[in-house]
Amino acid sequence: MSTPGADDDPVRRRRATAQRIARLASRAGYALIATAVVVFFVALATDFNATMATIITVALVAGCVFLAPAIVVGYAVKAAERDDVEHGF
Repeated sequence: MSTPGADDDPVRRRRATAQRIARLASRAGYALIATAVVVFFVALATDFNATMATIITVALVAGCVFLAPAIVVGYAVKAAERDDVEHGF
């Protein structure tokens, strides 16, 4: 998403970069959690072994590691943009 004036202002450029990184990390995090859910149900329907449990655990932990900062940064960028609009920048 292109922010108006992002080409002129270095702060807006950094914000746009942070937003792109947060969006990518969010997609990766949700994909990892979806992978964990799919593997869980596949393991439940078949033979639930230690390998499946390890894949599920690693996918959930990695998904949370990606999602937590991505959500915080995403909301921070939105709040900063909203604050700029409210103050006429």
